[in-house]
Amino acid sequence: MERKDKFHKILERFIIIKDGVYIRMLLKFGHRGAMGYAPENTLKSFKKAIDLNVDMIELDVYICKSGELVVIHDDKVDRTTNGKGYVIEKTLTELKKLDAGEAEKIPTLDEVLDFINRRVKVNIELKGENTANAVNEIIHKYVKEKDWDYDDFFVSSFNHYELKRFHILNKNIKLGALLVGIPIGYAKFAEKFNAYSVNLSLEFINKDFVDDAHRKGMKVFVWTVNDKDDMKRMKKLNVDGIFSNFPDMI
Repeated sequence: MERKDKFHKILERFIIIKDGVYIRMLLKFGHRGAMGYAPENTLKSFKKAIDLNVDMIELDVYICKSGELVVIHDDKVDRTTNGKGYVIEKTLTELKKLDAGEAEKIPTLDEVLDFINRRVKVNIELKGENTANAVNEIIHKYVKEKDWDYDDFFVSSFNHYELKRFHILNKNIKLGALLVGIPIGYAKFAEKFNAYSVNLSLEFINKDFVDDAHRKGMKVFVWTVNDKDDMKRMKKLNVDGIFSNFPDMI
């Protein structure tokens, strides 16, 4: 099986109904793990997401002062921990002293990947500057030394320049272009760095955008969908996947 075909098999789940007709099932992304049930971007949240049978866990990374990739959503620790200040101005030792909720600690990307241990796929969102190179190095390490496959990873970002840099570094990884709003030309912008998907905010998604992305050969993943009615609407729009804080609801 070719790599591309293998990845498509992972990202598109099917069931067979009578008369050989196939129905596509939505891909379930656990948003920052399962943050509706446990502190976001912590090992506890990732465990809950795995227990809820997600297809892929989404997480966010920054590079801290001592050079490690740490898993946290914001550029500051204020909202998600009992500390204050910018992530990039703190060493890993300093970050590890903080409580990220329910006595959980801010994990490194290595710690998260070791914990997941290929049980589900991983969507790494590049949040901080210069994360493309660091994430690429870790992915290479896990493929070469820890028996992971490039198809176990999916990389996304709002910073499309960072995505373009990542694509230059590693063409084995599928990319998702994160977006708020609908640009002129719909999904055309994402063709510039060969995006596999456009990951659009629930607030802006519409049928014209979904149809345009599909015509261009891209998937459409929507964030963050936590309401049953919204999930029904996404299915009617024929989106390909949903990010949710409550992935068991998808």
